[in-house]
Amino acid sequence: MPTAANTGPGGSYVYGVIESAASKEPIHFGRTSMGGFGEQVYSVHHGDIAAVVSKTSVFIFDPTRENALAHEHVIETVMKTHSIIPMSFSTVFRTDDDIREVLKSIYASLKDVLKQMSGKVEFGIKVTWDRDRIIEELKRDDEEIHRFHLELTKKHLQSTYFARMQLGRMIDKALGERSAELRREIYDGLRQVCVASRDSKPIGDKMIMNAAFLMERKHETDFDAAVNKIAKKFGDRLNFKYTGPWPPYNFVNIRLKLKN
Repeated sequence: MPTAANTGPGGSYVYGVIESAASKEPIHFGRTSMGGFGEQVYSVHHGDIAAVVSKTSVFIFDPTRENALAHEHVIETVMKTHSIIPMSFSTVFRTDDDIREVLKSIYASLKDVLKQMSGKVEFGIKVTWDRDRIIEELKRDDEEIHRFHLELTKKHLQSTYFARMQLGRMIDKALGERSAELRREIYDGLRQVCVASRDSKPIGDKMIMNAAFLMERKHETDFDAAVNKIAKKFGDRLNFKYTGPWPPYNFVNIRLKLKN
């Protein structure tokens, strides 16, 4: 059962917001393990927009793997038939009427974002390299680093603190320049098949690129072909981790909040 920080008399967990024909009848999207009771996922409407929700007795969810997967599963199910503005994990309201009130209060903003994101999906790309291998390449191919490294080796100065520090700074600078050059090359190869992109901070010293790409769903195969072409070009020098399709998590910044 998903872990809860606290429980109460009941509430509604919100997964996201969709466009829907004006109706008072809820749309059903199956059941979810979020909350641990197999609750029905359904829509709560205001005019021609709706929140996708499920009932829960939990008001603060721990971000466990089980909870995250349950949240993502609902999003993936809804994405099969609708464009969805995803809400942040553990967005919970006390009643469906509270949700309707929020939808009403920011209706214009939600409609604008839904229009912009209609038919679009997000893909994530993480690119890593073998840092030690690249350093050896720099020692061999970068004229300044190669010369300095040879001088240290010939003079047996590897143990000299300041000499090693200087070489380290030279290598770090060259690594930064090389990774920036590779990122530009990757972006250039994908720019024609995406609508927008967002760059996030790489994780660890082996990752050189951590990016999200927004594109028309109908161009998924074009994007896939472009990624494969770039990956083939770099061969085993770079490792590409490619995920999606996702809702536009990195391109939407709307939070639902009930005003007092």
